[in-house]
Amino acid sequence: MEGSLTVISNPTVNVRLTTAISSFEVKRRFDRGLCIAELKGKLEMVVGVPSSCMDLELFSTSDDYMQKMDDDNALLGSYPVDDDCRIHVIDQSGGQLGEFTDVSKVEKFALSDDAYEKRTETARSFMKKQALGRYNEEEMAKKKAESIAREEEQKAAAEAITVGSRCQVHASGQPTKLGTVMYVGTTDFKPGFWVGVKYDEPLGKHDGSCDGKRYFECENKYGAFVKPLNVTVGDFPEEDYGLDEM
Repeated sequence: MEGSLTVISNPTVNVRLTTAISSFEVKRRFDRGLCIAELKGKLEMVVGVPSSCMDLELFSTSDDYMQKMDDDNALLGSYPVDDDCRIHVIDQSGGQLGEFTDVSKVEKFALSDDAYEKRTETARSFMKKQALGRYNEEEMAKKKAESIAREEEQKAAAEAITVGSRCQVHASGQPTKLGTVMYVGTTDFKPGFWVGVKYDEPLGKHDGSCDGKRYFECENKYGAFVKPLNVTVGDFPEEDYGLDEM
């Protein structure tokens, strides 16, 4: 008795989705029993194109074959859909590429500071009511006093450092570095007092210039600016690293 051959097809299919109004590609799984009209309804939520304005094109997995899916009553499974094939959505409503990703076309919401100040349910309003952050006058006054005192310490430390002195630089979380003081004073790149150091090794960030202004001379990567309180002046001879040994 001759046997019969039964072909069992997977009831679902994984497809790639592309659209003329976006450069993105997404993957979705659909039931082969969906009619094309139902498929368009599901695609509407994925690609942002009204189902009534859709034209669909089916591409093979290698994109070397295309067939229009123009029968809304036909089943998805009646087309040669295989896993990883591509369905391309064409928007006939006039949508353009990048329409949903170009934020320059989105109208910006602007609110003046005066209008924001009058609102009661805002972060600023909450912080004022709770006297938090910059709205805590006592805390802000305390921080200002601490900042002034710290800057006075930095100034006093800077006045005790002279150019040409050997020094150690010790910053939190970093190894101690040896070098020579090349500059002491204020700078244009940040407020306060700074010490320019030429390290014995290339452990710095620059060659003595910062933001286009030169403060001292040294080789590139040997120069750095540090706060005065991180500098200890003393008799720190340059270490011999045996560079002249054979």
